Amino acid sequence: MSGSASPPLPLIEPLPSGASAVVAFERLAALPHVVFFDSAARDPRLGRYSFVAADPFAWIECPADGRDALAEVETLWRKFAPHAAIQPNLPPFQGGVAGLLSYDLNRSLERIARPRFEDLQTPALAIGAYDVIVAFDHVEHRAWLISQGLPEVEPRARRERAEARLAEFRRLLFGNLPATSTTGGAGKSGSDDSHAPVSAEQLAPQFDMPMLGVSSNMSAAAYREMVRRGVEYIHAGDVFQVNLSQRLLHAATSSSRDLYLRLRERNPAPYAGYFDLGEWQICSASPECFLTVRDRQVETRPIKGTRGRSPIPEADLFAGDDLESSEKDRAENVMIVDLMRNDLSRVCTAESVHIEQLCRLETYAFVKHLVSVVRGELRPECSPLDLLRASFPGGSITGAPKVRAMEIIAELEPTARGPYCGSLMYLGFDGAMDASILIRTITAGRGWWQLPVGGGIVAQSDPDDEYRETWHKARGMLKALV
Repeated sequence: MSGSASPPLPLIEPLPSGASAVVAFERLAALPHVVFFDSAARDPRLGRYSFVAADPFAWIECPADGRDALAEVETLWRKFAPHAAIQPNLPPFQGGVAGLLSYDLNRSLERIARPRFEDLQTPALAIGAYDVIVAFDHVEHRAWLISQGLPEVEPRARRERAEARLAEFRRLLFGNLPATSTTGGAGKSGSDDSHAPVSAEQLAPQFDMPMLGVSSNMSAAAYREMVRRGVEYIHAGDVFQVNLSQRLLHAATSSSRDLYLRLRERNPAPYAGYFDLGEWQICSASPECFLTVRDRQVETRPIKGTRGRSPIPEADLFAGDDLESSEKDRAENVMIVDLMRNDLSRVCTAESVHIEQLCRLETYAFVKHLVSVVRGELRPECSPLDLLRASFPGGSITGAPKVRAMEIIAELEPTARGPYCGSLMYLGFDGAMDASILIRTITAGRGWWQLPVGGGIVAQSDPDDEYRETWHKARGMLKALV
C-alpha cells in the first residue's frame, strides 16, 4: 500500500468467531511435524490456551546416544530469539521451538545405564522451530494466525516470508486444497501410518494378555515382583520412592490422527497434545504440568496419589475422601514436592522457591489425583533450557533421590520408556515455556500403539494394589483404541 506504513511483525490475523482448534489441527495435520498443544479439558487457568503449528523451518532429532541434545536446541533458540517480535495481550506461544523430550534423554544428563531392550527405538529428542502459530484463547473465545517471517532476518525478506506464510496457512485453514509442505521444508509428515507393523517376535518378551488385543512387556506376576524388588531397594535405603511401569501394546488399527481425536474426546485433559515426529506420533491426554515459565516465573505441578473414579456418585466421593486421607499417598506427594523444590533451587533465586499448594484433590475423567504446586523465579543468568537441564525428567515419574531412582528403573523395567514420562513442550522466542509430563500417552509408530502405565512405589506399597492402579490409569487410553 503506497504511502502507508507496513504493519509491525509478527503479522497477526484474527480468525473468525467460532474458529476451532480441532478443525485447525485437522486442516494442518498433513503438514510436516504438526504439533497440537490442546487444552482438551478447559480450565480458566490450566486449560486456557491451545496452539497448532506445523512445517517448521528447522528440525533437530537425536537418538539416545548421550550427546548434549539440549545444547543444540539452545543454540537454535538463541539464534532466532533476538529477532522475534512478541505482541502483548495474545496467547503466550507466538513462535519458537517445540516438540518432544523423551524420558531416554536422561542419559544425556546423567550417567544412567541403557535398558535391556530398546526394541522400538524412538528418538530421545525431536524439536522443530516454528514461525507460524495458530493460537486460541478459550476464555475470550478468540483465535489468531501469527506469522513471524523467520528464519529470514533481513527486514524486507522477513516481511515477504511472513506475508507468504500467512497467506498459505490461511488457505490451508479455510480453503479446499489439501495440505502440502509450504516453505518450511524441515521434514516430512509420517502421520499416514504407512509403516508395516514390527512383528511381536521382534519386541521384548514376556507378553501377557489381560484384555483382547492388548499385550504387556511383562506378566502380572512379573510386575508384582518388580514392585517387591522396588520396595526392597527402599528398605535398603537406596531410595525413598521409585516409579515403575509396564508397557502395554496394541496393533494400530487406524491413523494416529483418528486415534488422538478419540483420545481427547474420551479422556480430555488440560495438557493434552499431538506431535508428529515423522515415523512416530505422540497422542497424549496428560493431566500433568511439568514446567511453566511466564516472565521468568516458574511453576511445576507434580501429581502423586491416584484413585480410579466410579460411576456411582457415593463411591466416587468415597474414592476422593480415601485419597485425601491416605498417609501413604500424601507422603509420596510430599517427597516429590521436596525433590522439585531442590531442582528449582538449582536455577531459581533461593528466596523465591516456595510451595503454593500441597496435596490438593483434582478430578479428571477416569481418575482422581493429589496435586501440589511449587513456584520460583529464574535467576538472571539462567534460561528456561537451564531449568530443563536442572529438572528433567520430572521427579513425579522417577522417584527420589532422582538419579538412583532412574538407575533402579533402568535395572527393573525391561524396555526403554521412549516418550513415556518425557515431555511435550514449547519454548517461545520470548522465553515463555510450557512442558507437560507424558503420562496417559500413546506413542504410535511401526504399526504399534504403545501405552505405558506405572506408579510410584514407596515402603508401604502393596504389589497387588500397584498393579491394579496401572490399569486404572490405562482406562482412558484403552477406551480410545477402538
